Amino acid sequence: MSGCLRRLGIIAVTVGLVVVGPTATPASAAVPPGFTDSLAIGGLTNPTAAVFAPDGRVLIAEKSGIIKSYDSLADTTATVFADLRPQVYDFWDRGLLGLAVDPQFPADPYVYALYTYDALQWNDACPTPPGATGDGCLTYGRLSRLTMGAGGVSVGEQVLVTDWCQQYPSHSIGTVTFGPDGKLYLGGGDGASFNFTDYGQVGNPCGDPPSPAGVNLAPPDARGGALRSQSPRRPAGEPVTLDGTILRYDPDTGARSIIAYGMRNQFRFGFRPGTGELWVGDVGWSTWEEINRIPDATDAVVENFGWPCYEGTGRQPGYDGANLTMCESLYAAPTQVSPYYAYNHSAKVVPTDPCPTGGSAISGIAFENGTSNYPAAYTGALFFADASRGCIWAIPRGANGLPDTAAIVPFVTGVATPVQTLIGPGGDLFYVALGAGQLRRVQYPGGPNRPPDAVASATPTSGVAPLTVQFDGTRSTDPDADPLTYAWDLDADGAFDDSASAQPGFTYTQAGVVNAALRVTDPDGASDTATVPITVGASSDPNPVPVIDTPAAGLLWQVGQVVPFSGHATDGQDGALAASRLSWQLTLQHCTGPTNCHAHVVQSFPGVATGSFTAPDHEYPSYLDLTLTATDSDGNTASTTRRLDPRTVVLTFTSSPSGALLVVGGTSATAPFTRTVIVGSNNSISAPSPQVLGAQNRQYDFRKWSDGGAQTHNIIAPAGATTYQATFKQTR
Repeated sequence: MSGCLRRLGIIAVTVGLVVVGPTATPASAAVPPGFTDSLAIGGLTNPTAAVFAPDGRVLIAEKSGIIKSYDSLADTTATVFADLRPQVYDFWDRGLLGLAVDPQFPADPYVYALYTYDALQWNDACPTPPGATGDGCLTYGRLSRLTMGAGGVSVGEQVLVTDWCQQYPSHSIGTVTFGPDGKLYLGGGDGASFNFTDYGQVGNPCGDPPSPAGVNLAPPDARGGALRSQSPRRPAGEPVTLDGTILRYDPDTGARSIIAYGMRNQFRFGFRPGTGELWVGDVGWSTWEEINRIPDATDAVVENFGWPCYEGTGRQPGYDGANLTMCESLYAAPTQVSPYYAYNHSAKVVPTDPCPTGGSAISGIAFENGTSNYPAAYTGALFFADASRGCIWAIPRGANGLPDTAAIVPFVTGVATPVQTLIGPGGDLFYVALGAGQLRRVQYPGGPNRPPDAVASATPTSGVAPLTVQFDGTRSTDPDADPLTYAWDLDADGAFDDSASAQPGFTYTQAGVVNAALRVTDPDGASDTATVPITVGASSDPNPVPVIDTPAAGLLWQVGQVVPFSGHATDGQDGALAASRLSWQLTLQHCTGPTNCHAHVVQSFPGVATGSFTAPDHEYPSYLDLTLTATDSDGNTASTTRRLDPRTVVLTFTSSPSGALLVVGGTSATAPFTRTVIVGSNNSISAPSPQVLGAQNRQYDFRKWSDGGAQTHNIIAPAGATTYQATFKQTR
């Protein structure tokens, strides 16, 4: 998700979990022949996690901090179980991201929430200074236990764990789940920069050794930034943090222990049914996404997966080149565990799959548990998702019982940002589509229970408001002759809560086109949906007309630049709309090609006509979308978006003698080479030493950079093209 829950964490170099706002529901995702992909629950706002309770309830977390509860998949009206928005830091890839239910629920009426805690009251923003990608808005992760009381709502929050120091706005917390031993297993990322090799050189706000908070760290002894993921290897007496670890936590006694560390952003993980094996998806930075296996998470063995010293199976160039003692000692005596499976950001997972390459952010891990009616080839399969590529794959079970990575097949493609996969009723695979605001279900109609076929009609389908329409769903059928329940979304708000009748009526008072929808469900929970477009009112467009006045089209921004914005909107009935009816959203589009981009919502500005934002730091190619949405007194909305491209500069890297290996950010190359970056961006550079160069294979040691910086240091990209030369001296 490199900084998308960024690369959210999700890049040609990834950043973290990719988090984007809901969009119009896309065309149905593609699934293998014989399978169906259908809506289970819709109308959600930035859903991040779902869980099925033993009593049939469905709980869904929204990134802002709201937890919604449904009595079952057939329930069309959500109950707000808990509203944690005052505590949750909902900014970039941060927010409420993990959810679990007690295995003995509802006898033990506990729900566990894992979220980014707004400890310093940033209020879902990050001012400049300190700046989200500058000095960073410091925060922490938190695990809490919520108790469900009468009426299905939370009656209190008990804080269990607060840790995971996070300087930058990605690689936050992620999964919380119960293991076969009744313990909770939870994880959080490194909280470090996704733009440069981060060892604590920017303020060190987490107070990582060897210096106190506020003192910049430097190689070789720095143990901050991404190196927090290696904190269990710190010298005795130094603090061990939970960043980059998986924690085992006993909810009865509070006893806790780290079972694994050395991960960048282990956003999603899960147990293989019937075992203590924990399978972990770790979002990479420059090159690799990983699936890691912990053979028995319930034992006393502690695994180290190597980040940031390693990425994939090899050394991570940015951290290797910095000559950091924490990494050099691991290289000298390797104890890290290689990934069970890794895929390259530039390569297809399956050569023939339709999923894009470049950006990558592994975002879902779930096993078929033997209770589905899926074909035998999927029995025990591992399903994993990538939020950036918008795909879910299946790894079939091999002869040894473990996933066979030589037999991977695409399972669901064209998904709007999948951020969780999970097994639900009927043993079916469900997934949370953050980009569509939906929980979706993959079924196999060819099995013992086949899903129904929804058919909806309406009379009339057009007319002038107020328009009364009679709907009919009685032509819906079930191939197994099962009785059906009906749920209608007649106002197109995404919630099937307007009627449970087979033949409801509805009166439309606002002009426009409404896609009314019917969902029919059989007793086993299999469902299908159908839509009927209703055209209401005159041919003139009743929606308000928003206009972005500033910034002007064609503005080129640089990192740290304060960009003012202003706009207005008019409406045919209301006239000029008040500022309270306007809202703005700033979105960073991270691209890995001309058309392959994924979105990170940076910040929202509700109820204002004017304001400003500080342009963030991010690797290139990327750009900003500024969207203005207007809402009139009838609730009609319209939006307009202005694309804002960055001002870029070409940096050239050379060496003397020529041909030395140099590192920029998280990638290395042989000098001379160039990098295009955004003006004002913060970039780490390094000249690994010693190196063997030239036709005579002579050894050379680093002597100096042309800008006077240390062997490993950061540079702020200047406005004009600049050359940086590393000079080496022959020593052998």
